[in-house]
Amino acid sequence: MKRYLLHSPFNIYHFEASEWEHPVHNHTYFEIIFILKGNGIHNINGNFFDYGCGDVFLLGPEDFHFFDIRELTEFCFIRFNEPFTKVLSESDESKWKPIIESLLHFPLQSRGSLIKDKQDKAKLLNLLSVLESEYENSQSPYYEIVRDSLMRGILIILARKLRQSDEAGQVSSYSDSVEAILLYVKKNIYFPSRLGIEELAEKFNMAPNYISLFFKKHVGESIKQYITNYKFGLIEARLTYSKLTLSEIAHEFSFTDESHFCRQFKKYSGITPTEFRRRNLPIKKEMTFIS
Repeated sequence: MKRYLLHSPFNIYHFEASEWEHPVHNHTYFEIIFILKGNGIHNINGNFFDYGCGDVFLLGPEDFHFFDIRELTEFCFIRFNEPFTKVLSESDESKWKPIIESLLHFPLQSRGSLIKDKQDKAKLLNLLSVLESEYENSQSPYYEIVRDSLMRGILIILARKLRQSDEAGQVSSYSDSVEAILLYVKKNIYFPSRLGIEELAEKFNMAPNYISLFFKKHVGESIKQYITNYKFGLIEARLTYSKLTLSEIAHEFSFTDESHFCRQFKKYSGITPTEFRRRNLPIKKEMTFIS
C-alpha cells in the first residue's frame, strides 16, 4: 500500500476531480477532508460511505481510503502532522490538549462524515474559507496566530459533534476515561502485551473487574471484543489493500509466527487469511497495488 508523506507541519490541498487518480493509501499525517461539491462513495478502512456537498471526514495516520467519484467533486484537504497538533495545544495545554487528542485519536473509521447538521456545515465552510485565504498569505507576520485559531475552531466543532453523536445506537458521549482507554488501545494495538485486562486496569487505576464493566457500559462491548475487532479490522485491511505477506502481517501484529496468525484469523473470521484475500481482491480488481 502506498504511504503518503507530509514534508511540512501543515498544508492545504484544494482541487477538483471527476476521477480519483490516487491508489489506495494511508498517510503519516492527519487529514480533514471537506467536500465542497459533487457526490460519490468514500471508502475508509473498507467501510463505504456516500458523500455529498458539506460532508467532512477526519482521517488519521493509520486510516486508508479512496474515493469513487460519481459527479465532479471539489475537495479541500487540510493536512497536518503530530507536531502541529502539539502547537495547537501548547498555548493552554490543560484546555486544548485533551480535546484535540480525544478527537484526533478517537476511533472514527466507521462513522463516515462527522457533520450532518446544515448549520454546522455552513460554519465549517466559512472557517475553511478564511483559513484558505490566510494560507495564501502565509508570509504575513500574523499568519500562524490566525491559522492556529481557525484550526482550533474547526477541531472544536468536530469534537463537539462527535460527543453529541448518537448514530447507529452508539453512546452519545464518552467519559474522559473511556476516551483515554480507546486512545491507549489505538496507540498500542501492535503490542498485545500492553492490552491485557490486568495491564489496562493498572494503567487506568481501576480494578480488573470494574474496568471491564465500565468499558462495556460506555462502549457497548467488552474491552477484549473491542480490541479483537479493531485488530482484525486492521488485518483485513492489510489483506485486502496491501501486498504484505502473511508472515509480515503476523510480525507487524506480534503474533508468534505465521501459523499462529492463520489459526487466530480463522477463529475470528471462519476462513483463512489466504481465502479472505482471494475473496476480497476482486472487489477492487481495478485498483493497482503499490507497495
